[in-house]
Amino acid sequence: MSEELLPPVVDAPQTVETATEAPPRRSNLLREIIETALLTAIIFLLVNTATGRFRIEGQSMEPNLHDGEYVIVDKVSYALHAPERGDVIVLLRPNPDKDLIKRIIGLPGDTLEVRNGQVYVNGAALTEPYLNQPTNSTIPARQVEPGRYFVMGDNRNNSSDSRSFGSISRSDIVGRAWFVYWPPSDWGAVPHYSYAATTP
Repeated sequence: MSEELLPPVVDAPQTVETATEAPPRRSNLLREIIETALLTAIIFLLVNTATGRFRIEGQSMEPNLHDGEYVIVDKVSYALHAPERGDVIVLLRPNPDKDLIKRIIGLPGDTLEVRNGQVYVNGAALTEPYLNQPTNSTIPARQVEPGRYFVMGDNRNNSSDSRSFGSISRSDIVGRAWFVYWPPSDWGAVPHYSYAATTP
């Protein structure tokens, strides 16, 4: 019996197709949205912790700050140094539901007096270029208590301030008025005045 020789079987070359997976665009987009939202929330919290916004109501700081203006309040710098004489501050006084804005005139330990329309601190007449009228009140010489501050409005004859509600504590101070941001025509930094000559 003869064997029939069959031709050898040769495996046909196989073509391997590499499947390219489409990039997970949907999951990447979702991750980017979440990351952006978290970053925005963190920035928002940091900004609101470091600063505040305050709307001026009334004329007690005329002619320098006006009714209806909005200012940015710096709530961080007083964690680094004590409030200074001449700073314009926002404070919780005397009604906790309504903040006020005034200027620091007397520091803890200062001796303050008002006579003949002139403010004296530690015996020296205070130079106040931001006023447009003299102070129409009299305060006998008194010492500002330790840890407290004496504040007054720039519109001295139309301001409820330490002359009526007394000195304020450090915890009453919300922060330093830093920048007027509304209306745009009034944009600008709230100026700080220094009174080195009145240091006790």
